[in-house]
Amino acid sequence: MKLLNYFFMFALFIFGFLIIGCKDKQNDEAQIMKAKQIPVEDFFKNPEKTSYKISPDGKFYSYLAPFENRLNIHIQERGKNEVKRITSETDRDIAGYFWPNNEQILYLKDKGGDENYKVYLANINGDEPKCMTDFDGVRSMIIEDLPEIPNEVIIAMNKRNPQFFDPYRLYLDNGKLVMLAENPGNIQGWFFDHEGKLRVATQLDGTNTSILYRETEKEQWKTIITTDFKESFEPQFFTFDNKNLIGASNIGRDKSAIVEFDLATGKESKLLYENKDYDVSGVSFSQKRKVLTAAHFTSWKSELYFFDKEAKADYEFIQKELAGYEIAVTGKNKEEDIFIVRTYSDKSLGAYYIFDRKNKTIEKITDVSPWIDEKEMGNQIPIEYKSRDGLTINGYLTLPKGYTQETAKNLSVVVNPHGGPWARDSWGFNPEVQFLANRGYAVLQMNFRGSTGYGRKFWEMSFKKWGQEMQDDITDGTKWLIEKGIANPKKIVIYGGSYGGYATLTGLVKEPDLYAAGVDYVGVSNMFTFMKTIPPYWKPFMEMMYEMAGDPVKDSILFTEISPVFHVDKIKSPLFIAQGANDPRVNKDESDQMVEAMKKRGVDVEYLVKDNEGHGFHNEENRFEFYKAMERFISKHLADKTE
Repeated sequence: MKLLNYFFMFALFIFGFLIIGCKDKQNDEAQIMKAKQIPVEDFFKNPEKTSYKISPDGKFYSYLAPFENRLNIHIQERGKNEVKRITSETDRDIAGYFWPNNEQILYLKDKGGDENYKVYLANINGDEPKCMTDFDGVRSMIIEDLPEIPNEVIIAMNKRNPQFFDPYRLYLDNGKLVMLAENPGNIQGWFFDHEGKLRVATQLDGTNTSILYRETEKEQWKTIITTDFKESFEPQFFTFDNKNLIGASNIGRDKSAIVEFDLATGKESKLLYENKDYDVSGVSFSQKRKVLTAAHFTSWKSELYFFDKEAKADYEFIQKELAGYEIAVTGKNKEEDIFIVRTYSDKSLGAYYIFDRKNKTIEKITDVSPWIDEKEMGNQIPIEYKSRDGLTINGYLTLPKGYTQETAKNLSVVVNPHGGPWARDSWGFNPEVQFLANRGYAVLQMNFRGSTGYGRKFWEMSFKKWGQEMQDDITDGTKWLIEKGIANPKKIVIYGGSYGGYATLTGLVKEPDLYAAGVDYVGVSNMFTFMKTIPPYWKPFMEMMYEMAGDPVKDSILFTEISPVFHVDKIKSPLFIAQGANDPRVNKDESDQMVEAMKKRGVDVEYLVKDNEGHGFHNEENRFEFYKAMERFISKHLADKTE
């Protein structure tokens, strides 16, 4: 299991030809009518079956499926029809799970969206699951699955201090927890060798990151390299001899590359793979054969570079058999001869298959969402445009069924900036986007400056640029659609979640005549209060956050300028805000402030709050309510716009 990268978690939050004449116009409208309107529920209800995994011995496969409208774990013996449900959670979907051994499954679940996940243990014999970390207000994470030690896993908890995570060895036979190290307050990642020994830690002191190393668990930690946080080596796993590390590094380069890092010298010893255009984010390996298999990066879609001929041959065989779809290997047994394969595309959530490597057979298990007819979905087209200062911005344009980029003219558009902001949009099925396209809207997604995957320089160009050049990139994409004739300039809506919600509010402030309406989903409105209400375990990142987004004291003038709540007098367009009451990332007060300020100005604002949700709506009944309300809101406020 890939170790948890705390900074990545943090960054991920902070927050992804003119046709003339009435006859031609009628033909365009007829093309939209060809798409069958699909119910909201079909886009946003829980999958029929998803998150398939296989037991280490390959005898059982497991999956998440609805029980009383919540995703629960089911298991099924290969070759048999009998299905056994081994969990019965009714308040919240299971957030994630895995097989530590052949008889047990570990899973994570929080309460009401508070993100204080607890670790539960379920036996496949059907015994009542047990909570292994039943501590109030504590967040638990599984950070190492120890595949060679079937009755132990490594977890991290902020039980001792809410700001810091300590590593614990969890014994599955008796539930015993043993603290392996006490976090002094600046350790953000713990790394274990293939024998389960804790030997590497990553440390953050303000804006400097260091790698700490010890040859054995009895020795003292020593610092082997320290860099500014903008330039770092991110460990992923030990080499198979447990001497060095494999990971991603942008030290001395703009794009992250996969390298081998020498722990004795504290330097990169071997470049394994780099791409001149994109960050290479990850690497996979064969536990059984002790070889690297592939490096992972994202261009306009996910791509692989293979180190291993066997892995490449398997991939090409599967790709040929399942032609027309992208594929991903999502699980394998210990012998690595039985694999779980997932297909997907921009129009489909795809299906799961079992690939039998020895017999070269592929058996379909199930479709993920069989009620989605991909023939009714729109095309997600990779696009690029220039920002006003000459930067190339990549993105995606999803068109309603029946349209191509050449025939799309004068359409209603939803501009959809991603969250993060230090994340990115990518190609694949997005239920929000396809829902909007099914309703006749073109959807524009853009990877504005700061989006990840395009190198350090592109990322750093976003520092202290919230609401400024980052917002200009979004505006420039909107105007590019207008210039191309694709967008009806009077029928453009801006919608986003988290940072995308902030960008929505900022767009309405900075471009009051560009957007006909806005939808803000758990977005930041006040940079001052946002910085004060983040979860305690993000406190170690604050100096870094001050450099990336701004310091509320030193940059108070900037914060006042870029906080939408202080500029509601500039907003002309109606606004819909949705918020989870238990959101630990963007406090409910962010939305409350904005609603109050809008009402004082007499500007139309709708407000939806769900008491059992956090940063985004995870319970399907709440998703249904939100997207139905959003559909009504957009339709209402575009209906009276003249051509």
